[in-house]
Amino acid sequence: MPERRTVALVTLGCARNEVDSEELAGRLEADGWQLVEDASDADVAVVNTCGFVEAAKKDSVDALLEANDLKSQGRTQAVVAVGCMAERYGKELAEALPEADGVLGFDDYADISDRLQTILGGGIHASHTPRDRRKLLPISPAQRQDSAAAVALPGHGPADLPEGVAPASGPRAPLRRRLDGSPVASVKLASGCDRRCSFCAIPSFRGSFISRRPSDVLNETRWLAEQGVKEIMLVSENNTSYGKDLGDIRLLESLLPELAEVDGIERVRVSYLQPAEMRPGLIDVLTSTPKVVPYFDLSFQHSAPGVLRAMRRFGDTDRFLELLDTIRSKAPQAGVRSNFIVGFPGESESDLAELERFLNGARLDAIGVFGYSDEEGTEAATYEDKLAEEVVADRLAHISRLAEELVSQRAEERLGETVHVLVESVDDEDGVYGRAAHQAPETDGQVLLTSGAELRIGRMVEAKVVGTEGVDLVAEPLQGSPAWSEEAGR
Repeated sequence: MPERRTVALVTLGCARNEVDSEELAGRLEADGWQLVEDASDADVAVVNTCGFVEAAKKDSVDALLEANDLKSQGRTQAVVAVGCMAERYGKELAEALPEADGVLGFDDYADISDRLQTILGGGIHASHTPRDRRKLLPISPAQRQDSAAAVALPGHGPADLPEGVAPASGPRAPLRRRLDGSPVASVKLASGCDRRCSFCAIPSFRGSFISRRPSDVLNETRWLAEQGVKEIMLVSENNTSYGKDLGDIRLLESLLPELAEVDGIERVRVSYLQPAEMRPGLIDVLTSTPKVVPYFDLSFQHSAPGVLRAMRRFGDTDRFLELLDTIRSKAPQAGVRSNFIVGFPGESESDLAELERFLNGARLDAIGVFGYSDEEGTEAATYEDKLAEEVVADRLAHISRLAEELVSQRAEERLGETVHVLVESVDDEDGVYGRAAHQAPETDGQVLLTSGAELRIGRMVEAKVVGTEGVDLVAEPLQGSPAWSEEAGR
């Protein structure tokens, strides 16, 4: 019997890319490939790239070059680029990076096994020609679902695959194979974006907004629960638009309680929310539904009205603060995070001061700050009133220092709070770490539990916050609580 071909998936970028990698893993395993964790043990290394900003693109190139180095050291025979950077640049990336043996776009995902077999066999698969994916679906959201079957939508795999993809899960197995044993998994709610922010190129290579059907989201969540997942995080480019192409802009409000009732799921988290699209009903569901955490990943980007208008966005400091007051009036312990761009073309000193006013009043749990840089193909790249690089760098350093101080202060405000911590790592030397409801994976800090006895990965533990370390919390488990029981950890 011939030896099975081996493949390793290296994932960069956001949680949406992680979902896409697990879809590719499901396709490859179903076609007989053996998945391995380490690229050095694989016949082919597939690097799922990020094409969002310059730093992410550099990381993607570095990962491709690092994987290429393995070809002279051992088993690895080929390195293949997939993901957003590959989709965005296609042939251009292939020409600039001859070390990659293949550059595959989203349209290649359905035939990923054949593509890799061709490349490993010494054949050449032509790198795709990038195109504006916004033009692949009708302009009217109501007409998109009928056209979706003809468009490659990574992470939208059906939930009724043929036997063999995930045989332990029965008919609701999605086109997906878990790549780690984490008790947390992302579920793609939608793809693409209809917003036209002047600084963002994502819609051009991710396409127009299109929702997954609720039944597919529910079935995938049930399957993940069967795999031991305790927390799901709903991801897309814009979750607040979910359902608009299905005829119900309030569909998320009805879907969330159903997801929370899935047996085995302890926590449901929603990410990527647009402040301008927040509805009272959605706030009510996010702050009052058991197991749905009051977590608000709000894309503010700035708070000075002039800068926001130049960004093709809406709002201002006072409206944003009013939104946060509304949220906290319903859930005082709600977690809020956001990202901000400083040094945007035309940003004045008074605009920067307005952003500082917002940050000082917002009491955010986590803050990401980025210095503006031109993104190819965006409207902002054509603006004439660009700031000098050193000015952008100074403002980035200044706001970053302020952000670090403010999130530390916000963490200190949580001293004495009772939090529910999902245990994610247990180590005799490093201790026991997890995340509270206000902390999303990778971005928002974590909780160190002072006692690790009886704890294991996947347990939900009630604990009292007794200390802070910057944005991170230190908490003491409450051993008499229901969440400490063995039953809660199953």
